[in-house]
Amino acid sequence: VQLQASGGGTTQAGGSLSLSCAASERNFRYMTWFRQAPGKEREFVATIKNDGATDYADSVKGRSTISRDNAKTTVYLQMNNLKPEDTAVYYCAASRTLIASSRRSPEQYNFWGQGTLVTVSS
Repeated sequence: VQLQASGGGTTQAGGSLSLSCAASERNFRYMTWFRQAPGKEREFVATIKNDGATDYADSVKGRSTISRDNAKTTVYLQMNNLKPEDTAVYYCAASRTLIASSRRSPEQYNFWGQGTLVTVSS
């Protein structure tokens, strides 16, 4: 399985960016975005389950929307009102076997994209 993330870039605080993650296969139970800022651990951002249920980290809730295409092979992350603290490398991840209680744990995912850098200037 290959995951290809794209859409990162540089924007000013208050701006918007849209990330995409295209999978080479389908039938994932969860497709999820994580991020990792310099010197920090990888953290959960948002996830979408195969039934369409979504979950967001408190830090992005209300500012971000995760969605997917009808084929369920591409997941998107629309981020609005970006803040400097959103600066990080954003990774997409996927799992076919994850249980709900582990959906926010990066170590539980076995498929990862290469990451895309988001930089928000103040």
